[in-house]
Amino acid sequence: MIRPIVHDLFLLSRPSEPACAADSAVADDLLDTLRAHREDCVGMAANMIGVCKRIIVFDLNGTLTEMFNPRILKQSGGYDTEEGCLSLTSVRPVRRFRSIKVQWETRDGKPRIQTFTGFPAQIIQHELDHCNGILI
Repeated sequence: MIRPIVHDLFLLSRPSEPACAADSAVADDLLDTLRAHREDCVGMAANMIGVCKRIIVFDLNGTLTEMFNPRILKQSGGYDTEEGCLSLTSVRPVRRFRSIKVQWETRDGKPRIQTFTGFPAQIIQHELDHCNGILI
């Protein structure tokens, strides 16, 4: 189901709770909502649709990808850039890393680890900021 985008700064600044398999419907709603906003958006975190769970979805080179409970294990190659967000107005400056090693779970609890570089790494970092209650 396509859900409305949250713009409330108080809700967006709350750190998210761990997700589990019972939260699969949230991931489905996130994917539907991302598809509906594909023209303007490349990634979303669950708090952007009003659910404070550690779930992100993003476009990985044309494939929509989901992560439950993602966390960055390693990062390198810091740089400064600007980003926009469906939940926030205007473009804002932010510090990102060119390469990140991420650990997460699939919706059925299987652990995964992968290194991401370039724009996918930037998207993941942006969505993880959402999970951590960090407003860019």
